[in-house]
Amino acid sequence: MGKQFEQLDEDQKKFIIKQKIFFVGTAASTGRVNISPKGMDTFRVINNAKIVWLNLTGSGNETAAHLLKDNRMTIMFCAFEGKPLILRLYGAAKIYHQSDSAYKEYISLFPSIPGSRQIIEMDIEMVQTSCGFAVPFMDFKEERTQLKSWAEKQGDDKIESYWENRNSISIDGFETGITKNL
Repeated sequence: MGKQFEQLDEDQKKFIIKQKIFFVGTAASTGRVNISPKGMDTFRVINNAKIVWLNLTGSGNETAAHLLKDNRMTIMFCAFEGKPLILRLYGAAKIYHQSDSAYKEYISLFPSIPGSRQIIEMDIEMVQTSCGFAVPFMDFKEERTQLKSWAEKQGDDKIESYWENRNSISIDGFETGITKNL
């Protein structure tokens, strides 16, 4: 059965470190709910009540748009191997862009990944576990390299142009805040 905690414990932090994928859920008060899968080496536990993750350039920027409207966020991890578990982190999040001092502070926690767009910091308000009995077993094969290759090929100027043209407005017409920092 599911259990709720005020913050992460050591076993939960160890579980998070082993995961190859996590899912981010956000929503504004109107418009669509967004759930985004995230991979690569982009997640860090700062302490038992704070996490950060590196948001890479993608086809949209819904998470940023939603967080500017409503800072609530849910992150979900699933055990695809070993003991079944679903782990959800609920909290309030902030977006940091490359021009923000917090971005500059946190970026050193991550490997250099071309197309790194924002860092999201979340203060954990609740941790919830559930059984995960219906989550299938899946084997990790390898990371995809297409995003990194695409971003390297574009270079910084074309990435910034892409952000302006493709990442500045959400599918519901909300500003994402990315262009104010270019």
